[in-house]
Order: sequence, then structure tokens, then C-alpha cells
Amino acid sequence: MTVHLAARLCVSSFLAALVAGCGSPSLARVGGGRSDPAAPPSSRAVPVLAEPIPASPRVLDPFLDELEHRTFRWFWETADPSTGLVPDRWPAPSFSSVAAVGFGLAADCVGAERGWVTREEARDRVLLTLRFLRDARQGPQSTGVAGYNGFFYHFLDMKTGHRWAKDVELSTIDTALLMGGVLVAGRFFDRQDAAEAELRVLSRELYERVDWRWAQPRAPGIAMGWTPEEGFHASDWKGYDESMILFLLALGSPTHPAADGAWETFTATYRWAEHEGQAYLNFAPLFGHQFSHLFVDFRGIRDAFMREKGIDYFENSRRAVLAQRAYAIRNPEGYRGYGPDVWGLSACDGPADVTLTVDGRSRRFLTYGARGVSSFWSNDDGTIAPMAAAASLPFAPEVVVPAVSEMRNRYGANLWGEYGFLDAFNPTFRATDVPTPLGKVVPGEGWFATNYLGIDQGPIVLMIENHRSGLLWRLTRGSEPIRKGLSRAGFTGGWLEAAPASP
Repeated sequence: MTVHLAARLCVSSFLAALVAGCGSPSLARVGGGRSDPAAPPSSRAVPVLAEPIPASPRVLDPFLDELEHRTFRWFWETADPSTGLVPDRWPAPSFSSVAAVGFGLAADCVGAERGWVTREEARDRVLLTLRFLRDARQGPQSTGVAGYNGFFYHFLDMKTGHRWAKDVELSTIDTALLMGGVLVAGRFFDRQDAAEAELRVLSRELYERVDWRWAQPRAPGIAMGWTPEEGFHASDWKGYDESMILFLLALGSPTHPAADGAWETFTATYRWAEHEGQAYLNFAPLFGHQFSHLFVDFRGIRDAFMREKGIDYFENSRRAVLAQRAYAIRNPEGYRGYGPDVWGLSACDGPADVTLTVDGRSRRFLTYGARGVSSFWSNDDGTIAPMAAAASLPFAPEVVVPAVSEMRNRYGANLWGEYGFLDAFNPTFRATDVPTPLGKVVPGEGWFATNYLGIDQGPIVLMIENHRSGLLWRLTRGSEPIRKGLSRAGFTGGWLEAAPASP
């Protein structure tokens, strides 16, 4: 088993244990004037809910347009030409991440919308992928299959689509992220020709065969995963984290819906707390505040928990972003580089699994790991993921735009490449006598990742597009499964009160 695979699988158990009640990471965003970095916006301000999706796309800063385009090209150019599967990472040899496949399907729609590829080219790529997923063998066997009961294994062989290794789980969250992309594609390709009609049938078929009820061995909870060797994981998804999209898709299924009470069980473990000047629903890594928002427009719609708090989940994510930035400005651990325009902790690659003395402090560094800060759990080794800021563009453009610009300008070619931002960097780690399997040390600058990761690339391109045009949000506002899932979860208000619109 590769070092990377071992690290990623380890993180799931690690965070699930340490962040009990808050889930585990899924493994496998032009703004206005800048605010005073020492005085972030008050968390008690009444938010403006349901900002309308722009009638025509926003004019982006040219750098954001370039970032979106480069990141899209990563998906377009690294997907396997015979299967459509997207690698977990590149350029290192890699298995496929099914969550990254879902992000890639949605990115294909973005590429067609922007004119970076033709509609026909994007359609054919999506068709290739959906056909492969439909035909990939499913069953309870431990090898030679891609999934079971409509779910897919977290990591698949890029060529065969089979389960990558015996310690790879059938993943409920990664399947949900895959299905988010499947449903977006089914909504985007809405023309009445034979190819697009077939694509819509495939989209519906793949989603409707996922047996969400089967994944509820301790109903109404939903299990994190399953393996043929051990059965269901001992842990169910608990709030708050990236799995909101999982519950909404499970509740919205017309064929195998999750049992009543699933959402209420999930939200019963929420942790609302004050952190870094913000009162919000805490989850340490920023990906947990982003992934569900890739596919669902939470502006102006609220469940029972958020009705009580007087905000929506979009505002909650904005507060999480501002809290992370405030933490970087305060920089209690004294890491190099942190400040008002260099911030963002999430799950990402890192320099090494080693403890070193740096700047007079003993510091524990990690390779791949979930990094973040919250009121009840933090993990910070000085590693910044540009995705954490970039994919927060819709939430807080006034602090995101300066951040991504500064990171590109300050670190240049060490961090910025053919496909946009490389995965992560750590200005504090400068040891040249320690192996760094996931990157390189640049003398005088620090450690820099040498790979792009699909689950970090996806949120960048999709959230820039949502900020720019609302594309994915507009598509899923009319999705019957999404609307049904939100309704069963008790969401009301905003766009849910209007009749579904055509794509």
C-alpha cells in the first residue's frame, strides 16, 4: 500500500475518533473592498439572505478567470480517455477518487458553459464516464468490483474501475459527491437529441440504484462506509460536516430513500460555539463548510436548527471562513507566512510525518491530513491549502480575492503551475535532511506540494463558477431529488417556495 493511501485512510479514523460528533473528512470563489484585517465583520450582524443568482455572469478579476480555467483543464486533461475516471492526484501515478469523478462531471458542464470545450465535447466525455460507471461490476465480492448496492468504493483502478485495494471502503460520502456531479450533468444536458437524452437516463439510473436504506444498519443514522471483510463501519455520520449533501440525496431518493429521522439524528450532534470572534456551527477543516455548497444553494433556506439561530448554512460557512482568517492573523503557534492574506486550513498534502524543533518550538508535521481549527478541535502544522481560500469565494469574496492573489504573487512558480495552485505549502518546514514524499523543500521558502489533488481542484472550479454565474446552484434548484431531500429535512423559505425552474 502506498504511503499516500495509508495516510488518507488513517485520517478518516483519526478525525472520527478525535472529533467525535463532527464526522470525518471526505478522503479519497470579484469582491468588494478589503476589510480591516484586525476587525473582521461581526458575527452578530443580521445576514442578507438569498442573494439572487446573477442574471448574467459576474465579470471576474482576470486572475480568477485564469484560475478557474486552469483548474478546469486539470480535470479535462488528466481523466482517463477510456473510462472517464479522474485521478486522485497528478502528476504522481494514482488510483481514481470517485468524489473527484463527481467533481469532474460537474467541471465538464462548467467547461461547456464557459466555452473552454464545446457542448458536444463535454457531452461525450460525460457520456463516456456515465456509461462506464453504469457497466462497472457491482457486488459483495472483495475484488473485481467497483461497488455494491449502487455505492462505489472510495478509490478505483483508473483502467478497470475495480476496488483499488482491500482496505478501501465502500464510501457513502464519496458516492454522494459522485452523485452530485451525476445529477448536475443530467440537469445541464437538457436538449432533446438522442445523446443528451441517453445521458439523462444514465444520470437517473445511477442515482436511483443507490440503496441508501441499506446503508442504515443503525437507522436512522447513515454509516460512513462498508467493506466485504468487516461489514459496516462502526461510526455513522454525525453533524456538522461535509455530509449534508449525503443526507439530502439519501432523503430525496425516489427508489431507496433513507428512513425518516435521518436529518434530525444528524443535526442532534451539532456544535454551535463562539470561535475567533464568530458564532457558528463549528467544523475544523474548511472543506466541511464547502463541499455540500458545491451542489446546493443554501442561501435563504433554513432547517429547524438554522431557523432557531436566525441564519442559513451559507452564512455559517462565511463565518467559518472569517474565523480561519482571524486565526491566521492571530497566529498563536507562530507559523511563518500566516497573515490576513495567507490563510486556509483543510485536508491536504503536507511535508512529512516528523517532529522537529523550528523557531525554538517542537513542531509535529504531517504528510496528508485534515487540518483546521475550531472551538473544540484543532490541527495546525503550518500547512496552507490554497483551495481552502479559493473555494470560499462565494462566502467572503472581500477576503478571498486578496488571499489567492497574494499566495500566487508571493510564492510564484513554487505554488502556481499549469493547472493552477498546487495542493499545499508550508513556509515553516525548511528541513532538507528529511524525506518529503509529497513535495519539495525550496531553500529559504519552505515546503511545496508537487501534486494537484482532485478533491481540492474540484471545489476551486465549481465554487468560482457558482460565484460567477450560479450555474450549479441554478441547475440543482430544479432537481427533484434535491428539492425532496431538502423538504424531508425540514428546509423552508427562499427559492424552495418557488416552482422549479428549467435549467
